[in-house]
Amino acid sequence: MLRRVLRRRKSALAGAVILAVIALAALFAPALAPYDPIKIRPGEALSPPSLAYPFGTDQYGRDILSRAMTGARLSLLTGLGAVAVALTAGVVVGLACGVAGGWTDLMVMRVVDIMMAFPGILMALVVVAVLGQGTLNVMLAVGVSLIPTFVRLVRGDVLSVRENAYVEAARALGCWPTRVALRHVLPNVVAPIIVISTVAIAWSIILGASLSFLGLGPRPPIPEWGIDLSGGRNYLLRAWWISSVPGFCIMLTVVAVNLVGDALRDELDPRLRSLANL
Repeated sequence: MLRRVLRRRKSALAGAVILAVIALAALFAPALAPYDPIKIRPGEALSPPSLAYPFGTDQYGRDILSRAMTGARLSLLTGLGAVAVALTAGVVVGLACGVAGGWTDLMVMRVVDIMMAFPGILMALVVVAVLGQGTLNVMLAVGVSLIPTFVRLVRGDVLSVRENAYVEAARALGCWPTRVALRHVLPNVVAPIIVISTVAIAWSIILGASLSFLGLGPRPPIPEWGIDLSGGRNYLLRAWWISSVPGFCIMLTVVAVNLVGDALRDELDPRLRSLANL
């Protein structure tokens, strides 16, 4: 399916190529980075972009290109890890509520409504304040802030699917509720889950970088896009490249993820696909 989407949608192909380049740069950063990303060189501080330093250096003389490549690791890890947390919890809770119904569904959804009343960044800040600073805690905080969205999406689709004839037939044959949920309901709600997951990855990267920008993520001098973006805010007039490079990396990654996500949404939604064929 993904191959068909990339072949039919040039924008999705461009997004996939960008994501592949960023992922490979992050994966092989120790071998590809031209300099040590945390080594301080006072004599090279605030050097503008040049042949020696293509993206310039920061206030400590550290190479921006090397830090951007290495920092992609934590930024991508935060995005993927947070979505994994939200996806796991959201699917389990949403599926259980949609299949069980009754008081269980009522009570859980009221808790979800309360969680959705708070902005995602505020909820993430509360979680980080409770758990403390660190990459893992930021990942969990961002994941928790996304759980209500996944729960509501999965529950809504489950409520629609469980009324189909094949689900009623499985119940009439005496299938256990767990078997009905996993074998007959869950496979039919996978498509919207895939679409929302791609959107959530982009949001997780932004939210994780925001927490790092506020000083709640990894501790400096660890390379991370949000940390580097924050570190250059006092030098915007003298050395614009310090914040511009990590900011551009965040923007490019989010745009690439959204391009792929939009293509998947159009392919997996029958209504949009039928309109495209008119």
